[in-house]
Amino acid sequence: MKVYLEKTNEYKEIEASTVKELLTKLKVNPSTIIVTKNNELVTEDEKISSKDEIKLLSVISGG
Repeated sequence: MKVYLEKTNEYKEIEASTVKELLTKLKVNPSTIIVTKNNELVTEDEKISSKDEIKLLSVISGG
């Protein structure tokens, strides 16, 4: 599946069955990003398939 990485503004081809597996393969800390599947916010336990549009969006905090 194609995964969009906002931080680097690029797409990567990765095979994974859950969001957690995807993040592990990409070596991404889950607390630093928000994951969307088909433009809906999802958790690490969410199942994903090659047909899904996955985006990893950077978390921005301020104070």
